[in-house]
Amino acid sequence: MQDLKGTKPQTPAKKVDENSFNKHLPLLSAIAILFLMLGLEYGFNIIPSFPTNLIIYAVAFILSGYNVLGLAWRKAKRFDFFNEFFLMSVATIGAFAIGSYSEGVAVMVFYSIGEWFQDAAVDRAKRSIKALLDIRPDSVTVVRNGERSVVDPKTVAVNDIIEVKPGEKVALDGEMFSDSASFNTAALTGESKPDTKRKGEAVFAGMINLDKVTQVKVKALFNDSKLSQILEMVQDATSRKSKTQLFISKFAKIYTPIVFALAILLCFLPYFFVSDYDFQQWFYRSLVFLVISCPCALVVSIPLGYFGGIGLASRNGILFKGSNFLDVMTQVNTIVMDKTGTLTKGVFKVQEISSEVLPTEELLKYAAALESNSTHPIAKAIVDYVDGKSLLQAENVEEVHGHGLKGLIDGKAILAGNSKLLKKFNISYPTEVDALVDTVVVIAIENRYAGFITIADEIKEDAVNTVKQMHRMGLQTVMLSGDKQAVVDKVANALGIDEAYGDLLPEGKVQKVQDIKNAGKLIAFVGDGINDAPVVALADAGIAMGGLGSDATIETADIVIQNDQPSKITAAINAGKITKRIVWQNIGLAMGVKIIVLALGAGGIANLWEAVIADVGVALLAILNAVRIQKMNII
Repeated sequence: MQDLKGTKPQTPAKKVDENSFNKHLPLLSAIAILFLMLGLEYGFNIIPSFPTNLIIYAVAFILSGYNVLGLAWRKAKRFDFFNEFFLMSVATIGAFAIGSYSEGVAVMVFYSIGEWFQDAAVDRAKRSIKALLDIRPDSVTVVRNGERSVVDPKTVAVNDIIEVKPGEKVALDGEMFSDSASFNTAALTGESKPDTKRKGEAVFAGMINLDKVTQVKVKALFNDSKLSQILEMVQDATSRKSKTQLFISKFAKIYTPIVFALAILLCFLPYFFVSDYDFQQWFYRSLVFLVISCPCALVVSIPLGYFGGIGLASRNGILFKGSNFLDVMTQVNTIVMDKTGTLTKGVFKVQEISSEVLPTEELLKYAAALESNSTHPIAKAIVDYVDGKSLLQAENVEEVHGHGLKGLIDGKAILAGNSKLLKKFNISYPTEVDALVDTVVVIAIENRYAGFITIADEIKEDAVNTVKQMHRMGLQTVMLSGDKQAVVDKVANALGIDEAYGDLLPEGKVQKVQDIKNAGKLIAFVGDGINDAPVVALADAGIAMGGLGSDATIETADIVIQNDQPSKITAAINAGKITKRIVWQNIGLAMGVKIIVLALGAGGIANLWEAVIADVGVALLAILNAVRIQKMNII
């Protein structure tokens, strides 16, 4: 796994899965089938008094089964006898021991081909997930001292200027240095609609330049890019198992020794109850029982189903950090959301300025000088409104947790924040300030109220429909915000949110979420700011808005939405539900068929041919069912 900090390490040697099958197996199996057909056609008649068919069948058996036999032997040396490879080896060698050569070969041929198909399907699912996101360019054009050179992206430093031609992928995260350009962002967001970026706006690795030569100022190293982090998260996701996968793994470890014991009992127990007991007959039935009982359809198709679910979500701009979170999203009954940046755009604009003691322009300069030391969207709105015009210099700036900022400008003590900031410093202000609905930044100079600035945010286009969809799904909706209650209520009413709480400090959000959990709710929390990280960690499923979200929140989250659209929350739930439905269809199919054919085999009705066709057939059906997840629609 690559390191996300610093230089990308050397690619490690490819890990070989000892359970994987030889890529030449289909050819070898085809030859084995020819030998099988030759044996069925000619039997003993090629050379009199010579076991020609035994040799023919033995060659076919070795060609098709050497991989299975080798795996069974290596596992047996570690005293691991209860696995499908050892089970199949015992069954087929037993068939040879009682003279059922053709059936023994048929079992091995079809079982090996089935295993090869399963391996191929799992590898394809893993490759499709990796290929979906591992699209980082191998080279980049960097502009240094007016000269252009093509270099390895890993050698580009922060603040370098890179040039991206039409049709090329952006190699590194940065901000637009050219005036504007359009990009295809599908690799990151799942959205094919072009996205126009203007000078100063963020551009991410993996975006494709659509229209003209564009320059980008690099803001992150190659391995710190969002695309590298996405790839890391998706690769990690396949190793985090869901409860269903863990249950099946444990089930297989208990199930396999039990069927071994039942097969032995099926062979020897009838001796005490059947008058005309025939060892070969009952031994044959026990071999059929072993073949049918192989759990391969379960242990392969279920992980494949979860790989498919992760891939489906990734293609829609939703990153699950583990297949276990696909299951969790099907169980949540309450969606708790932050307001700013999650349900609203987080793009604030100054609406009204009221000054008591200074000219409006001067008050703005004081506020902007102080707010230029903050990355909060409200602070950025004030700085952008002043547009860099003769910014004053603020000194000794401190953040007052959950309230605002304080500092010195031209030797004067300045405060800028919410009304709680002024209350904290015992500064009186007009009561009408608290009655304003929009977000208010109050300013005090030398411990005296100086005025206020109102700022408004805009609700995201798909937020209203998303909340309606949540209600149709039977989900309770809750909104939490540090903004004042009047603003929170206004947004909640516009969206149709069930419950809304404002005036919350970060620890207040944590307490609210804990209270909801204590009430027996299973919750998903959606947020984007660094102050949301503790709540994201506390939730049963933590969801981060990955486009505008802070690195801390994205790192803490279980699920990341790449394009910041609230509609992806319900899409994530749909991805989990589809995956769970397919996985349980496979479990029901595999177990149902096995129980029926096990009963037929124990009763002597099913033979080895029918057993292997049932086993391999069920496995292939389950695989095909799992693979179709990736073609489904979750929006």
